[in-house]
Amino acid sequence: MKPRNKFEKAVLAQSGKLRPMTQAQMRWAFRECVNHYAHRLPKGHTTCMDCGHSWNMETPTTHCTCPACGTKLQVEQTFVRKVRQKSYFTVLTKCGEYQVLRMYLLIVEMEKGCKARPYALEIGHYWWNAQGKTALVAIQRTLGRYMDCFSFSSPKAIRPDNVVYRYIANAPLYPKCDVIPTLRRNGFNRVASDMEISELIPALLSDAKAETLMKTGQYAFLRHYLTARIDMDKYWASVKICIRNGYVIPDGSTWCDTIDLLRSFGKDTHNPKYVCPADLKTEHDRLVLRRNRLLERERLAERRKEAVKLEETYRKLKGRFFGIVITDGTLNVRVLESVAEFAEEAALMHHCVWANAYYLKENSLILSATIGRRHVETVEVDLQTLKVVQSRGVCNSNTEYHDRIVSLVNSNMNLIRQRMGAA
Repeated sequence: MKPRNKFEKAVLAQSGKLRPMTQAQMRWAFRECVNHYAHRLPKGHTTCMDCGHSWNMETPTTHCTCPACGTKLQVEQTFVRKVRQKSYFTVLTKCGEYQVLRMYLLIVEMEKGCKARPYALEIGHYWWNAQGKTALVAIQRTLGRYMDCFSFSSPKAIRPDNVVYRYIANAPLYPKCDVIPTLRRNGFNRVASDMEISELIPALLSDAKAETLMKTGQYAFLRHYLTARIDMDKYWASVKICIRNGYVIPDGSTWCDTIDLLRSFGKDTHNPKYVCPADLKTEHDRLVLRRNRLLERERLAERRKEAVKLEETYRKLKGRFFGIVITDGTLNVRVLESVAEFAEEAALMHHCVWANAYYLKENSLILSATIGRRHVETVEVDLQTLKVVQSRGVCNSNTEYHDRIVSLVNSNMNLIRQRMGAA
């Protein structure tokens, strides 16, 4: 693609001045970005795939150290003689007034008895000016289902950015970084290089809020800001309270959720008491539980409003059974006498007696078993067979009183039969 503006033309011209990869960078990539093996035969003959040295290992182990080159190796018992590995890595450097992130594909060919042969192919590089403007100079990517579908013979040119180049840009970073003065002034340091570099660098160069988060050590929140792309204006006042009070946000996502919950309860999100909790997870979970209880009350109120419209229908169907109470002195089992009670029973017991509209089923009679004020189980009686169809506790489980409740209702079925005869 041809350069479209002065910035891209300047970047493309400058890209020809980049220096080749150094031997130190290649050694680091070979050491850190691929696996290192020792191939062992069943009788113990072992070969280091890095340097080609062979020795006899009598006792099989999972890891060892090569006695010749001192490399820590992963032991593989196999007859395979050749291994080929690929991995991406990046180098952060500068060229003229620009910050450059160079992307490489490392290829390592290993053969038993020979020294490993690593080499690297440059995929491309991201360029940023001091204002955070971005350009990508790279080789052409061809159509294919794999990540490394590149035309390695194509010239480096201005390319449209896409998810493949961004993925490679976040590969392991060579630890010695050379940065432009503006980026160093804005707080970039090696500690934060585990973030997505392709997002971090333009943010530090163009976003004052990202710069502030970096300089105050709010790395977890900065990472969340870059990846989740939150609306920072909603949280910035609370973030400044944290910074002012020396509070480091341990988890950006959880903290933002906590601020949203505090705001929904009408709390002061400018108060350090609320925005700087000693235990963020515990405070978050407490607010979530409170919010769930509030939503449950609101849902119950809506159910009761709906129930008013159905009360007359339910009374016509089951009114003759109202007032039936079965007890053994401890357990009390009574007929639910309104649709509103169905809604309340469902909310307390967490089952489908309301959602499945049992109050409209002609041949189903619903009773509630309690001990004092505690609801134990909900009982369904089939009015055709006059038998207990089911008796369910919280979340449809059976309680320790299950058999006792079923037996109590079945033994007093004549009370229901009498009401049916009277009708």
